[in-house]
Amino acid sequence: MAKTCLVYLSAAFLLLTLSTSLAAPSSNPSLYDNFLRCLTQQTKSSTSLSNIVFAQNNPAFPTVLQNYIRNARFNNSQTLKPLLIVTPLQESHVQGAVICAKAANVQLKIRSGGHDYEGISYISDKPFIILDMFNLRAIKVDIANQVAVVQVGATLGELYYGIWKNSKVHGFPAGVCPTVGVGGTVSGGGYGNMLRKYGLSVDNIIDAQIVDVKGNLLNRKSMGEDLFWAIRGGGGASFGVVVSYTAKLVPVPETVTVFRVAKTLETNVTSTDLVVQWQQVAPTTDDRLFMRLLLQPVSSDVVKGAKTVRATVVALFLGGAEEVVSILGKEFPLLELKKEDCMEVRWIDSVLWWDDDESLKNGEKPEALLNRDVNSASFLKRKSDYVEKAISREGLVSIFKKMIELGKVGLVFNPYGGKMGEIPSDATPFPNRKGNLFKIQYSVSWKDPSAGAAENFTKQAKMLYSYMTPFVSTNPRRAYLNYRDLDIGVNHFGKNSFEEGEVYGRKFFNQNFDRLVNIKTKVDPENFFGNEQSIPVHSTKP
Repeated sequence: MAKTCLVYLSAAFLLLTLSTSLAAPSSNPSLYDNFLRCLTQQTKSSTSLSNIVFAQNNPAFPTVLQNYIRNARFNNSQTLKPLLIVTPLQESHVQGAVICAKAANVQLKIRSGGHDYEGISYISDKPFIILDMFNLRAIKVDIANQVAVVQVGATLGELYYGIWKNSKVHGFPAGVCPTVGVGGTVSGGGYGNMLRKYGLSVDNIIDAQIVDVKGNLLNRKSMGEDLFWAIRGGGGASFGVVVSYTAKLVPVPETVTVFRVAKTLETNVTSTDLVVQWQQVAPTTDDRLFMRLLLQPVSSDVVKGAKTVRATVVALFLGGAEEVVSILGKEFPLLELKKEDCMEVRWIDSVLWWDDDESLKNGEKPEALLNRDVNSASFLKRKSDYVEKAISREGLVSIFKKMIELGKVGLVFNPYGGKMGEIPSDATPFPNRKGNLFKIQYSVSWKDPSAGAAENFTKQAKMLYSYMTPFVSTNPRRAYLNYRDLDIGVNHFGKNSFEEGEVYGRKFFNQNFDRLVNIKTKVDPENFFGNEQSIPVHSTKP
């Protein structure tokens, strides 16, 4: 017994010593040295770890920081920079970074692929450290058991390529942007063009590894079912640092079909007619078929200087062209789909096509999915909504008029139904299942780097969002966590932290918010893993 007590006392003394030496980072010029010393002690490393810890005076610091900034709005001189960037090479580095950042009382931001629309994985309004996971990208595919273990720093493109190299008839249901990081997309739910057949990414996760606030590396068994439930859609960064997910692979045909068909307000079948019928068909058709609808104000081909709205259906069908043409000829005649509009390809080629529909014509190969496209950012703003009742023709006419008036903001309708309607709303933290026809993404991007341009375009997005109020979900007006939007609420972690967290928490998680708060309070009671929209802890113990 005495020996055990001695161990705990030694650990407590070490933590106290570290806390004293690392505290007050903004005024302590030796933060880097102290953090590096702490990290070396925690990982018991016999070699220097200076190659994975970057201070602001390191010549490589700007490159490491900017490589995975995907929203150029947050890549400027006014944005507060992290005190340090830590780029772990193994799990023990993650464990040590958590312990040392906590001892230093410095906020830890966790970045996987950098696609957080509001940049909260790499910006803050107070001193912080980035734990940049891009080196932890190992992927182990086991076709015999139809699973893949993937570290969170891998991109979706790397995951898809890894699966394809091992099997031409397996895939995984996740996003269509290959540079998105696995960690962020999966922990927030993860959806893609196979969700009507196989559900979300989180519906196909069977295990995970996470480093908790004490620096323990846990798997599903050791973390328990509550925490495992929470990190599959509740935002992993609220509860710890997810290191890897074990994904259940899904079967895909040797040949799939993709197509893109567009209409405007000026074509024989107008975009308005198309959207009316799309709402009836897309959420109810064969669950092998996913038809995304893009709505965008564009210049008129008929009236010089005028604008119209273009409606584009972009689709994946897990089958052949003749079959999908036959299905839609009966169910969606206004689309006027013909076989020559379709392209039959391998599933891996459909991934390339969805990222860039000219890629296959240009001879692009699956290896292109390994391109991380680092240090490439655009100016953008995104928002989200859910629709439970079809929007009337009159409603669509008024929406299109508003889009033309605003000038640039587009809408993306993503249909639900199929498997999404079969999974209970509390099976994972992601609640938007049965009863939802489609999800809306508000999308605007621009190139002008001026503050005036950012103000103008973000205002446009907010105005269209406000205009859409009568047509979308209510009580609460719901939102998708991975379409990060700080307009719907921010937590300042003051005395009203729980109330502030409930504002956005109900919109993201609806009735599942309460369970997430209980889990958060249990596993991270001091709220070390906090960010602008993280799960709050109870103000008093539940």
